[in-house]
Amino acid sequence: MPPETLDFEEPIAVLLKEIEALLLLPRTDARQREVESLQRRIESIRADLYATLTPWQRVLVARHPSRPGLEDFIQRLFPGFVELHGDRRFADDHAIMTGFADYHGQPVLVVGHVKGRDTKEKIFRNFGYARPEGYRKAMRAMRLAEKFHRPVLVFVDTPAAFPGIESEERGVAEAIAVNLRDMMVLDTPVLVIVSGEGGSGGALGIAIGDRVMMQEYAIYSVIPPEGCAALVWRDASKKAEAAEALKLTAPDLLGFGIIDEIIPEPIGGAHTDPEAAARIVDTVLVRTLKEVSALDSEARLAGRYDKFRNIGRLGIEYVDDATGE
Repeated sequence: MPPETLDFEEPIAVLLKEIEALLLLPRTDARQREVESLQRRIESIRADLYATLTPWQRVLVARHPSRPGLEDFIQRLFPGFVELHGDRRFADDHAIMTGFADYHGQPVLVVGHVKGRDTKEKIFRNFGYARPEGYRKAMRAMRLAEKFHRPVLVFVDTPAAFPGIESEERGVAEAIAVNLRDMMVLDTPVLVIVSGEGGSGGALGIAIGDRVMMQEYAIYSVIPPEGCAALVWRDASKKAEAAEALKLTAPDLLGFGIIDEIIPEPIGGAHTDPEAAARIVDTVLVRTLKEVSALDSEARLAGRYDKFRNIGRLGIEYVDDATGE
């Protein structure tokens, strides 16, 4: 079954319905040729649409319900995955998954957010909104990785950290702050991929690394566009304007030096071909892990520190250029 189409993909949706109707009819050579012709038209239209996506349309792609998530990457790239549970202080947060696995014959730690697919799983995963115990679980696993000299591979995909009262009562801000501090000095290679939504401190709480990469249609921002619109304009319907102002796309962030590399996606986004998307991620991960692992500990940690110290400086320079102040 083809993935769900987004609002701006209406021309593709029409052609998909035509193909679906043809496939219900008795198969003939003529009908097969017609189906193939429609598929070529879909590919052409999709290429044109995705070459000119607005920031808000990229937000929709990043949130696509069929977009490959952490579990999809584990299935395709990380055999022998053994999940670790619990923060040893309160509970096991299902919005963050972590565990050890093999990666091209090398033992690694995999960490990331999980949103869930159907309604039951989304509730179980809290829609990817991690609580403080999730960040503490991730940090506990990362310290184990450091102890046994295992690289850490992080997949970020969350709207934000969970803002509920119980999350605040258990110290979500402190948990994120501790992760920011401790990941900065974690003495093992750390690679981060923003694979879907990189929302606020919820994303940053596991996103400190030697290299920070983004899939082509992922987003990474201090606040979701709807929240920004509600705060700035007192009107959540101005989410498209907010998405433009937030500069949350991969090309924007690469230009600011906040990320190090954009990972290409199949035409139409990773949800159209998860297998191809995983292969592209795999290629980039293999190369980047080799580069970072070749650095000695002192150079790696110094580079990580400098990288994040320079992000604020780049932000200030951007504001100065934009305002003239």
